[in-house]
Amino acid sequence: MSTAFDEIDLHALARMPLEQVDHLPFGVVGLDSENLVVVYSAAEARMAGLDRDSVIGAPFFDAVAQCMNNFMVAQRFEDEAELDEIVPYVLTLRMRPTRALLRLLAAPDAPLNYILIER
Repeated sequence: MSTAFDEIDLHALARMPLEQVDHLPFGVVGLDSENLVVVYSAAEARMAGLDRDSVIGAPFFDAVAQCMNNFMVAQRFEDEAELDEIVPYVLTLRMRPTRALLRLLAAPDAPLNYILIER
């Protein structure tokens, strides 16, 4: 099973224990059907400068990452039941503009949607 940013499987990620998710070299955010944060990896907390405990349970697009509350990211999860897309992006909230790749993952049978963030 690959754990590379562009190869990791959505269902494998969903089964992965948090300790293993925390060792991935890119950020991982898992969202429930209401876009509340369920998974927030150690790498993402460190790179975003946010405390994981304050982010878990928060509405991701409204309170944590408002810069992703747009047609390129948030709307994709609304419009598409199945996603596996890599999107070049510029993160702008709480930091100087930072180029990143986002990988949007969703499937009807997956318990969470994921945003992987490679800076």
